[in-house]
Amino acid sequence: MHHDISLITTISVALGLALVLGFVAARLRLPALLGYMIAGVVIGPGTPGFVADMALAQQLAEIGVILLMFGVGLHFSLSDLMAVRRIAIVGALAQIAVATLLGFSVARWWGWDIGASLVFGLALSVASTVVLLRGLEARGLLDSANGRIAVGWLVVEDLVMVFVLVILPALAGWLGGRPVDAGGDAEAGGLALAVAITLGKVAVFVALMLAGGRRLFPWLLWQVARTGSRELFTLAVVATAMGIAYIASIIFGVSFALGAFFAGMVLRESALSHRAAEESLPLRDAFAVLFFVSVGMLFDPGMLVESPAKVLAVVAIIVFGKTIAAFALVLLFRYPLNTALTVSASLAQIGEFSFILAALGISLGLLSAEGQNLILAGALISIALNPLLFNALEPLQRWIRGRSSLARFMERSSDPLAELPMSTDLRRLTGHAVVVGYGEVGSRVAGALTQSGISVVVAEQNRELVEQLRARGLAAVSGDAAEPEVLIQAHVARARLLIVTIADTLRTRRMMETARLLKPDIQILARASGDEDARMLTRDGAAQVFVREQELARGISNSAIELLAARDATQDQH
Repeated sequence: MHHDISLITTISVALGLALVLGFVAARLRLPALLGYMIAGVVIGPGTPGFVADMALAQQLAEIGVILLMFGVGLHFSLSDLMAVRRIAIVGALAQIAVATLLGFSVARWWGWDIGASLVFGLALSVASTVVLLRGLEARGLLDSANGRIAVGWLVVEDLVMVFVLVILPALAGWLGGRPVDAGGDAEAGGLALAVAITLGKVAVFVALMLAGGRRLFPWLLWQVARTGSRELFTLAVVATAMGIAYIASIIFGVSFALGAFFAGMVLRESALSHRAAEESLPLRDAFAVLFFVSVGMLFDPGMLVESPAKVLAVVAIIVFGKTIAAFALVLLFRYPLNTALTVSASLAQIGEFSFILAALGISLGLLSAEGQNLILAGALISIALNPLLFNALEPLQRWIRGRSSLARFMERSSDPLAELPMSTDLRRLTGHAVVVGYGEVGSRVAGALTQSGISVVVAEQNRELVEQLRARGLAAVSGDAAEPEVLIQAHVARARLLIVTIADTLRTRRMMETARLLKPDIQILARASGDEDARMLTRDGAAQVFVREQELARGISNSAIELLAARDATQDQH
């Protein structure tokens, strides 16, 4: 066989080595994508031995970017963002500004020009979607109030970076890079015209996608789904993502990433969006691995020896600068210490958008190879450190609360939502039920109790949600119910029932301990994420523990028995 097999070689070696090193990383309780990036370093030109085809790897990486951004758009929920919009929008914008300023200032101090410094600062300001989601999911925090805030914050960061990817080519010439023709006469018309033409093209693309695409593509999915062919459905999803991204780039001059993001957004409108996400997941994961491997191939490990001070400065900005900024911002919004620590730890890394932005900066002549190398080094190290930060949250929280009166004061100082209003009817605060969490489960439980004439006090970490509940006349307090003062403000000492609707065993056990201390005979109903957690909570004294899978099975079984009994009774009558 004499034909060229460089594509097969590149994919085989990349996936094989990524599997081995990803497995090693997972066994060490590190993110698997760290192993993928190290696999790229091993087969890249910066290390001896086999060197994969860089050109092919970059094209495979482009496919990975398209499918990654398609997945982000497919899971983008405007309603979830709006639920935490106040802290997510303002917090994310402020944190991006702080991190960008830190990166910009350090780069200028190194002697870089304005354009390179700006791209460098922006690349350090945005966290990895993959790392954040998987980190929260591994700890059971994805559906929690803290998880929703972190994800909403990240969505805002992603949207800002999407805008940067759109506008940066138009600004390239002005920032000292290679000017990009935005429409034939953009240079002659000046910066304002270049920006206007670029935004105009994007606006036309977005309008077409929202006006026609959100109807056309979901309809096409339905037609394919009706054939009953699973492979055709998967092909339709992937072809839509790739096709829209390609058309967006060729016709409208929009990046592959933005085109794929909107492809995911319009397909989310379909009732088949969950199936589309599930069916395309294996392919998205496979090409995401190739994306991270190709990113690792760009990294020159010699940077760690040649410029250790610069690498440390980059890591400090990502791990400490961003973390402290996010921590302070969350506390300023009067959220609990637990929320501030969780959100700040989630964002203390950089990832895919940073790589995409760095690659764009290189192509526009704004960023040097050194700048890209420093960004890659910062990503590798911050991703490796991220699990350690998460593991340090609990001991750090105990240490802060045990030694810092200032931290305790900052956490709940003069917060009107941290305690019930004086005007609250005391009759509603005796013999009532305290419901912890007002998500999908908690809201239904509280609604059912209220309709049955049982008084309810809600303890919820989302301050915006607490404001909405109070506006509707419901008794609610803001804060982390794992802290005794929150349950005290919910008058748990007078309650008949404590209902914990969040699946966080550690915090639930703290709530139970506080409730038993204040009201020894209180009845406790709790939610658990699995059988082992359920047994633990039962041993701790919960009257009843609910596990989602068990309750679903029980509900289906009861319905089946009732239906069969009714059918047998009907047959007996005849």
